[in-house]
Amino acid sequence: MESIDEAAIAEARRGNPDGFRVLVERHSRAVYRLTYRMTGNEHDAEDLVQETFLRAAKQIHRFDGRAAFGTWLHRIAANCATDLLRARTSRERRMVKATKDEDGAQEVMANVAAATPSPERLALSTEILRLLTPAMAQLTEMERAVFVLRHYDGRSIEEICEVMKVKPGAAKNSIFRAVQKLRRVLEPALGRAARTAV
Repeated sequence: MESIDEAAIAEARRGNPDGFRVLVERHSRAVYRLTYRMTGNEHDAEDLVQETFLRAAKQIHRFDGRAAFGTWLHRIAANCATDLLRARTSRERRMVKATKDEDGAQEVMANVAAATPSPERLALSTEILRLLTPAMAQLTEMERAVFVLRHYDGRSIEEICEVMKVKPGAAKNSIFRAVQKLRRVLEPALGRAARTAV
C-alpha cells in the first residue's frame, strides 16, 4: 500500500476529515471511471462515487490492508454499481453513453482510426460506437463488471478476483462470455474496417 494512502487511512481512522479527503482526491477519478463504464450514465456514476466513499467512510475500520486501498474501493464501487444495475427495470437506462467516454472511445476507435481518417472511416467509427452501446447493455452485471475491469482498467485476473470476490475460473469465463457477446455485435463493423484499411 502506498505510504500516502497509509497515512491518510490512519488519519481517517482517527476521525480527521482531512485524511479521508486525501483518499477521495486520490481515488475518486478511478472510481468514477469504473462506475461510469459499468452504468453508462454520468449521473449514476456520480451518485455511485458518493455512495462508494460513504460506504468506505463507514467501513474504514474494516479495511485490513491485505489488498491495496484502491482495490478495496473498486470492490465497493463494483458492488454499488452491480446493485444499481440489478435494481433497474428499464433497459434504456442501462445503455452505455459511449460518446462521453473518451477513454473507451479511443480504445474502440484505435482499431479503425487512421492518422488522418477518411470520411468513410469516421462513419465506421461512429457505427462501431453506436453498436457498442446496446452490446454493452446485453452483458450481465458480472460480465460487464469483469470486462470493464479487465479491458478498460487493465486489471489482472487476480485483481479482478479480489475486487469481485470470485474464483479465477469464474472471472475468466465471464470475460470470455462478454468478449463473445461483444464480438457478435461488432464483428460486421470490424470486418468492414479491415476491408477499408486495405
